[in-house]
Amino acid sequence: MYIENKSEGLNGPARIGRVTLSKSGQSLRYGRQEFQRLGGRGFKANYFDAATGDHYWISGPRKDGADRLHPGSTVPVEIDADVAEEYWRDIRALPARQ
Repeated sequence: MYIENKSEGLNGPARIGRVTLSKSGQSLRYGRQEFQRLGGRGFKANYFDAATGDHYWISGPRKDGADRLHPGSTVPVEIDADVAEEYWRDIRALPARQ
């Protein structure tokens, strides 16, 4: 999934990583973080960190790589090492990159 922190502004740190969805679909986990749905109550965000309350934009990664909600950002999107090969091969249909 594409995960972008919106707590410090519209163009926050972002990454591509593997998440685990809850059975109800109302929450998800990324590493040690648990995110709850905002249910339409967020501004440019759709989840919040259950521990900190920070807002996040979380969505499926796009084939064209234009994952940021605001594409003008120059902040690079990090890709977790455990999903990098799968991301480049299956999502972007490109050779693996570093």
